[in-house]
Amino acid sequence: MKLKTSIILCSLASATTMPAVANSAFDLYAGVSVGVGAQTLFGDGKNETNTSQSFGAMFGIDVPVFRGEIEYTYIGTSDSHASIGFANAYFKMPSTVIRPYLGLGVGLMFAGEENKQYNEKYDTKPAYQGMLGVTIDVPKLPFKFDVEAHAIYIPDVLRFGDERPDVLHYEAKIKLRYLF
Repeated sequence: MKLKTSIILCSLASATTMPAVANSAFDLYAGVSVGVGAQTLFGDGKNETNTSQSFGAMFGIDVPVFRGEIEYTYIGTSDSHASIGFANAYFKMPSTVIRPYLGLGVGLMFAGEENKQYNEKYDTKPAYQGMLGVTIDVPKLPFKFDVEAHAIYIPDVLRFGDERPDVLHYEAKIKLRYLF
């Protein structure tokens, strides 16, 4: 009889002292990002590199080992700019407060132009990106920070004559995500 009572009391005590696990299966989030780096326009043996910056917004779902999101990114240099929409997938390493991750994205550049040198509008083209970073989980707050190395590749962005240059945009990026 004492054994049954002990088991019941231990079960009740552990149930009342365990932390709540609401949203432990998944978290919905919205966030913003900012990045600085460089952008290279290259093709036909020539290249031009300029400093660049990016701004973005994202909405997604975060599950224990995987994260999926849709993202809008605006990238710009002193003489060009582009708007790109992405669908991203992230694969996360299990950890507690700091979580490393690797991400890939596929998207579409839907607006942009090369102002100074070519005075040309960018063609609508597919875009690809890769991310390597860490997520910093803020305990007791509904925020997460991502610090990442980020690269975007867009093939054949311009068409003038026989030349069709590509864009490689690479940067360090910080994201702030709010969990619902």
